[in-house]
Amino acid sequence: MGKYILKRLFMMIPVLLGVTFIVFFIMSLTPGDPAAIILGDQASAEALALKRIELGLNDPLIIRYAKYMGNLLQGDLGTSYKNQISVAAQVWDKFPNTAMLAVAGIFVALLIGIPVGILSAKKQYTVMDTSSMVLSLIGVSMPNFWLGLLLSLLFALKLGWLPSQGMGQGFLPLLRSLVLPAITLGTGAAATVVRMTRSSMLEVIRQDYISTARAKGISEKQVTNRHMLKNALIPIVTAVGLQFGQLLGGAMLTETIFSWPGLGRLMVESITSKDIPMVLGAVIFMAVMFSFVNLCVDILYAFIDPRIKSQYGKGFGKKKGVAA
Repeated sequence: MGKYILKRLFMMIPVLLGVTFIVFFIMSLTPGDPAAIILGDQASAEALALKRIELGLNDPLIIRYAKYMGNLLQGDLGTSYKNQISVAAQVWDKFPNTAMLAVAGIFVALLIGIPVGILSAKKQYTVMDTSSMVLSLIGVSMPNFWLGLLLSLLFALKLGWLPSQGMGQGFLPLLRSLVLPAITLGTGAAATVVRMTRSSMLEVIRQDYISTARAKGISEKQVTNRHMLKNALIPIVTAVGLQFGQLLGGAMLTETIFSWPGLGRLMVESITSKDIPMVLGAVIFMAVMFSFVNLCVDILYAFIDPRIKSQYGKGFGKKKGVAA
């Protein structure tokens, strides 16, 4: 297992190299002058020219990229063009807010997705099954920003029950401000979880060991939880892990609509102002977090299914035997 984890960590290196080069290349081609962003529109031509030389903007693109990667290997994500603050400090300042929103969103998705998916599988081809599949299709197709605007109009503007902007200070204000963005994110993820749970449950629901468990007199609740759901968890965990990784990467539109001070909103503002170091720092952090979540999901497979854990052991044992 340890060697497998190390292998996956090393596989993150080419991913990060590819992501950083693509983003660096695209941001460099976009219109706008970083020197003017830093000094302002009223700066003289001489001051702008000196700032470009200081930032190395006159160097070829590949040279600038090599310098950036050299600083990155030393743990330096650079300094923001917009406010002259360390990129790493800003990313770490915003990430807890994004993580909080991601956890709340995935909680909503699990709360809706798994029970509805189980019921839909156990009542296949009924009105319940058809309705859940239609609603999940709508949930997958519905843009998050459109749902967020509708929720804000209804619960904030019309009813006045919940705030539509910002993050409240204190437990209850924070909880109230978290509800609408969490539902906005969670409903889209829930639609995917419903469909995955239903299809996975249908694969195991007619297996012989399910009939044997019922013949032994085990209650239907235990059959569902201990035999059906447990053996259908691998695809469900995969879907949930991918959804959670995407949410951790920053729900840009949702955070922007609700003025949530997270990583996604910070990235949108940085792209608008062509703050290249800030965009690169945020993208690198998102890529690392997504890869880390996928690694955790792969490790979790071994705890869910003992057969996968034994395959890890056998694979490593064979390698050791060959080396000996």
